[in-house]
Amino acid sequence: MKFKVFRFNKVKSTNNTAIRIIKNYNHEYGMILSNSQINGRGQYGKKWISYNGNLFVSFFYNLKNFNISLNKLTKVNCLIVKKCISDYYKSKIYFKSPNDLMIKKKKICGILQETVNKLNNKYLIVGIGINLVKSPVIKNYPTTHLSQLINKKIPKKKIEIKLKKIFENNLKKFLRKKYI
Repeated sequence: MKFKVFRFNKVKSTNNTAIRIIKNYNHEYGMILSNSQINGRGQYGKKWISYNGNLFVSFFYNLKNFNISLNKLTKVNCLIVKKCISDYYKSKIYFKSPNDLMIKKKKICGILQETVNKLNNKYLIVGIGINLVKSPVIKNYPTTHLSQLINKKIPKKKIEIKLKKIFENNLKKFLRKKYI
């Protein structure tokens, strides 16, 4: 399984862009990357604060190809993102329901999953925001960023490549045999 990469300089949100691509083109797997988002979305209709230099990415894939439930796939997606971050930050990273990743009781990553239908196919979109170089100030919700935690800046491109590789390698375990 290989994700086709769609790279943009600026989008409203990577999830919205994924929806547009799913509805207008015939791609089974895609990875949407953007340098900036002007209207990033979080859980429950909240706004995702998108600072330049942070990672904004959405993966999408056709669910017909998988032999795993959506609930289990949600957990797998969170573990995939956790694995990517743990390659740089070696201490404990934990989940805060429904889809936040936390380090030292501070949010470093948010994951927004949603499904979209096209004809008789259902696609899962996994939107991921990782605070790499700057974190927002949110009242009563501490945040952090990766460069602050490890005292160095990691090139965003390096994390994009690593995340794509981890998604491809881990999700192929759950593909139905005829799609391998």
